[in-house]
Amino acid sequence: MASSNAHHATGFAAGVIAAAIVARTGAGLLHPGVVLSFIAGVAGSTAPDWLELAWWSRTRRLWITHRTLTHWGIGWLALLAFAYHGLGHSIYAAPAFGFACGGLMHLLADWPNPLGVPWIAGRHSLNLWNSGHCDLIVVAASWVAAWLIGEHVWLHGVHELSLLRHLHVG
Repeated sequence: MASSNAHHATGFAAGVIAAAIVARTGAGLLHPGVVLSFIAGVAGSTAPDWLELAWWSRTRRLWITHRTLTHWGIGWLALLAFAYHGLGHSIYAAPAFGFACGGLMHLLADWPNPLGVPWIAGRHSLNLWNSGHCDLIVVAASWVAAWLIGEHVWLHGVHELSLLRHLHVG
């Protein structure tokens, strides 16, 4: 499991990614859906953990085993696809899309841990490091993804093309 700080940092990256994709679907930069998708992306990045809490009880214990249903990859991917197809048709699609982006970012941050996440049926782990270690790698990777997607949407790939031009061999 990534640390709480890592989930928050990757959540902001997920919010940027969601906002860029919502803006790309024709909402425009200052559309309320773009802002709502960003906020929901940040909230979704910690959702797989806080959805496990029994908020209705005084003890706030887990009502479900950690990293089971709330960490299920198929569920988050289904929400992402359903919300994406609703963009431009429903006011709820943009925040749902952002929430799903955040949830998926959470799963990606937890995946390198030996405990892994249940993507399809059973848990799968990349088994790269233990909880709380190498958070900087996870956060950096999420922000690289946010930069690339945001740059492609808002700057129309200007830097992307110049980078490819400099990397061209021959």
